[in-house]
Amino acid sequence: MAAEDEGRTEEPSEYKLEKERKEGRVAKTQELAGSLVLLFTVLLLFILGKRIFNNCAEIMIFCFNQAHEKDPVNGNLWEAFLNFFLRIILPMGVVSFIAALAGNIIQTRGFLFSWKPIEPKFSKILPKFGEYFRRTIGSLQGLFNIAKSLGKVALIVFIAYLLIRRNMWDIVETISTGSIISALRKVAMTGAELIIIVSVLFVAIAIPDYFVQRHEFMESLKMTKQEVKEEFKEMEGDPQMKAQLRAMQQRILSQNIPKAVKESNVVITNPTHFSVALKYDEEAGNNAPVVNAKGMDNEALLIRRIATENDIPLVENKPLARDLYQNIDVGEEVPPVYWKTIALIYSQLAQDEKTDFRKK
Repeated sequence: MAAEDEGRTEEPSEYKLEKERKEGRVAKTQELAGSLVLLFTVLLLFILGKRIFNNCAEIMIFCFNQAHEKDPVNGNLWEAFLNFFLRIILPMGVVSFIAALAGNIIQTRGFLFSWKPIEPKFSKILPKFGEYFRRTIGSLQGLFNIAKSLGKVALIVFIAYLLIRRNMWDIVETISTGSIISALRKVAMTGAELIIIVSVLFVAIAIPDYFVQRHEFMESLKMTKQEVKEEFKEMEGDPQMKAQLRAMQQRILSQNIPKAVKESNVVITNPTHFSVALKYDEEAGNNAPVVNAKGMDNEALLIRRIATENDIPLVENKPLARDLYQNIDVGEEVPPVYWKTIALIYSQLAQDEKTDFRKK
């Protein structure tokens, strides 16, 4: 059933995508990592084939030479076997690991490690045959995966047929001349060519498959309008998200300090280290003055200069300026603990304004 049919019409938010990422759920296809592992492993075999063959021959000769010993299965034999084994397997293991890691990093856009997918859950142990068949056969994605697998098998058979048909008579002719080693070499080269071609094609198939899987993943995460509202409430209650929103708000407000200072009623100064611009707008429904702008050192000087140029009163109060700067973010109302002190400042400003008016 499509997401729209279930009422999920909204695209997943960044918050939901990040939550899913922490759970280990991201858009990816297993085809890409597997194809890259196959491709680079085969290329390594193709490059190091002669060296691997020589190592295999060396260990066989060593084992035959040890056969006449009283205790052929001794420490030297195991040590030699381990030495040859690592020389043969270790390069392929390293290349396979790097290829698999690269294939996953490309899709997840960085390192992603989560214990969630492998946490033991009793619900995962219980067989759910109905759900399995519905997901693998009864859904569009399941039918797509079946068609993809059958198509890959058919592709391998077709390419193998073309290569064998092309090289068959050369192999038969080589065998008829008595050169078995040459014939085996031709068979090995044909097999290597087949695997390289198939690996390249599998990588080419994996790229569009990733976009299909990503589309399906994003569809599965679509949200209803109610879920969007509930998520917003959840974000408001998340302390980490609150901190991020406050930091973002501060950055936005601090980018327009001149305008914020011009709209303020008063600037509380230290006077050299801190400056805090306050604005009280009763019509806007403020219960207390709001910190409109604040700054330290050079920003404090800038705030005082703008205030002086625009006839905004400057009030020197060292402890108040320091406390407001350190404890209250831009855009927040002044808490009640400071109301009495600030009320006296506003009262004095109002009185001074009346005095200036009388003089005029």
